[in-house]
Amino acid sequence: MSESLPGRSLRLRKTLMAPAFISSEIYRATGYSGNHPLAIARVGPVMTIARHLGWFTETTPYLESPQASLDALRRFHAPDYIDALRDAEAAGRVSPDAREVYNIGTMENPVFPGLFQRAATSVGGSILAAKHALAHGLAFHPAGGTHHGMRARANGFCFFNDPVFAILTLLDAGTSRVLYIDLDAHHGDGVEAAFAQDPRVMTISLHEENRWPFSGTLHDRAGGHARNLPVPRALNDSEFDRLIDTAVLPLTRAFRPDAMVLTCGADPLCGDPLSSLALSNGALTDAILRLVPLAPATVVLGGGGYNPWTVARFWTLLWGRLAGHAIPDRLPEEATALLTTLDCDLVEEEDRDPAWFTTLQDPRNDGPVRDRIDDIAAAVLRETTDLQPA
Repeated sequence: MSESLPGRSLRLRKTLMAPAFISSEIYRATGYSGNHPLAIARVGPVMTIARHLGWFTETTPYLESPQASLDALRRFHAPDYIDALRDAEAAGRVSPDAREVYNIGTMENPVFPGLFQRAATSVGGSILAAKHALAHGLAFHPAGGTHHGMRARANGFCFFNDPVFAILTLLDAGTSRVLYIDLDAHHGDGVEAAFAQDPRVMTISLHEENRWPFSGTLHDRAGGHARNLPVPRALNDSEFDRLIDTAVLPLTRAFRPDAMVLTCGADPLCGDPLSSLALSNGALTDAILRLVPLAPATVVLGGGGYNPWTVARFWTLLWGRLAGHAIPDRLPEEATALLTTLDCDLVEEEDRDPAWFTTLQDPRNDGPVRDRIDDIAAAVLRETTDLQPA
């Protein structure tokens, strides 16, 4: 699945392509509780449906995610912050000072049983995904994509920042140009901040404008090697395709990455309660499949997504297509039965599309392309000379 670009020297050597699905049994429990947006089943149903479909094989294996060690976590996160998370998990609460300094124990970033283990396992999975991608070209880690985490502060439901560790692992292997592409509905602020001063890493974030965390403006370059594409509400598939064709792919080819990390949240999809975008899961998947071949090693992560049905269907569909499996027109009865057991306080019953329970792939949501879309592409392409290899 790799494609050689003119003038590039491929430093990576891969064995037979064997894309891996990396996850952990820990994700069968939601962790979060109450009315928190993440108090829904997300990765667990993806694992179960993929098994029902027979999509874990010798050449497309399931790999259990390890928990990252303390030494590994300290490569990016501050030791005192790591200790604060461990202490909070052990005590089941935080002090007012720790809440103020580290933003944990809040409604946004609550303390719950298994918090530290869950967050450290997400990091361990992204490290393993990067190592597998270096050896075999491609890995999918749907529990990854906690892109808002900061060095010493929880942020946006994210305690650690696992994409940062995937990128560090790729850099450790000698890759000199790592491209991070974020297709989540929310700006990938934590990853952008982590590598703003590192010319080896370029970040591209396509996200909804005027949406939390209210960063990633069109002309924000974060020191040079960042491009932000804040898109208008109700972005449709035709507009998304236009931006992939006229902005994201040209930027990728200009940067000529040795490796890529993609965060692929499900929140840009129609029906997600925490965004106003309107993409189909097929359009998102098609874009990812076009990007994957543009680097010798690619890590695909999950991200946001707060509708359990659209999350499960998208990430299952994405794994099936990344791994080259045939996509069924209708899900097997076991998968449909599982989807009917899911629930979400943020999605009203009358808004639940019957197709969410029986199929994987959405019909396309095409529409008119607003002038604003071409303006965004032109703005991010205005300067590309700084992206060329030295």
